Amino acid sequence: MSHVLVIGAGGVGSVAVHKMAMLGERFSKITLASRRLSSCEAIQKAVAQRLGREIDIAQVDADDVAQTTALIEKTQPDLVVNLALPYQDLAIMDACLATGVHYLDTANYEPRDEAKFEYHWQWAYQERFAEKGLMALLGSGFDPGVTNVFTAYIQKHLVSDMKTLDILDCNGGDHGQAFATNFNPEINIREITAPARHWAKGAWVETPALSHKQAYAFPEVGERNMYLMYHEELESLSKHYPELERARFWMTFGDAYLTHLEVLQNVGMTAIEPVLYEGKEIVPLQFLKAVLPDPGDLGKTTSGKTCIGNVVSGQQAGVERTVYLYNNCDHEACFAEVGSQAVSYTTGVPAMIGAALMLDGTWMQPGVFNLEQLDPDPFMAMLNQHGLRWQYVELDAPLSF
Repeated sequence: MSHVLVIGAGGVGSVAVHKMAMLGERFSKITLASRRLSSCEAIQKAVAQRLGREIDIAQVDADDVAQTTALIEKTQPDLVVNLALPYQDLAIMDACLATGVHYLDTANYEPRDEAKFEYHWQWAYQERFAEKGLMALLGSGFDPGVTNVFTAYIQKHLVSDMKTLDILDCNGGDHGQAFATNFNPEINIREITAPARHWAKGAWVETPALSHKQAYAFPEVGERNMYLMYHEELESLSKHYPELERARFWMTFGDAYLTHLEVLQNVGMTAIEPVLYEGKEIVPLQFLKAVLPDPGDLGKTTSGKTCIGNVVSGQQAGVERTVYLYNNCDHEACFAEVGSQAVSYTTGVPAMIGAALMLDGTWMQPGVFNLEQLDPDPFMAMLNQHGLRWQYVELDAPLSF
């Protein structure tokens, strides 16, 4: 029996709270907090209608450490699950340290004024959390998160001597909008337009954004064009698996999406530097976020499936082996269950699982951890039990590209 405070009432927060509410024996009390109380009220109502479960709600500005600290002191949770913006990670971690409460998030910290996705800011909290006997679990979403656990599971059971890792992220869904992002537009567009980086022979190799394209046939989705990108799990995986000779991340995008994105870049709408408009400073990308469709509303119109997984090549018991471990998730099935599309679902479910494994003691230990540092088996079992079934196939050879 435990109490969890969830900060962030977007699409991912909605999924996580729904899935927590389904497990009353693990999550006996749930408090949901956000800057906008109306977003919390909508999720509170949905959970009550779908599941007959009451949750508490609160208002908080998670950028304000004192305000977040006060909320934690008032609600007395066992764990804070941060599903807010990555800009707020350090402030919420500081509040957890001040109140002696464990911490979990789904995305690493990045500064507001620079699209720089790195773990070093959060890894620097290792000693402070360990000294207080507290745990901070970083990146318990899908990618990062499940992809980290997939890597650990492959190394433990399938390819003990890993040489190459490719993470392939395909959203084969169609939301029917001219242009929309499947999660927070500001974070999504910053991520896509940043230079690509991959790990090769002990060093980072940087290339222009979206400059490397590769067609790939995804199970249950079909052939899609995917693009080499940088993604935060590459940083932790290359650190914790130094034997990797190469680690890459790929994500699919449709031609129409990329055309819209190019136009928006060309006219300056993806910029993160403030501009002066009618005497006020505004950030173009934040304004764009305000006029784009809310990702939380896309579930009503989205069909198709996602396919996200890892291709790892290396050796098992001295024999060359390549495996592809992946999950398919159906947008319409997710909406029927919790009222959200699959991109939110595939992040919210792992957040719930990470929280459950911390609270029941399976993963609980002092310090700051990425998921691949922990035993993958209980997490993998819970994926199968809670809507994200996985499978693996053996490939004939390593990827040829």
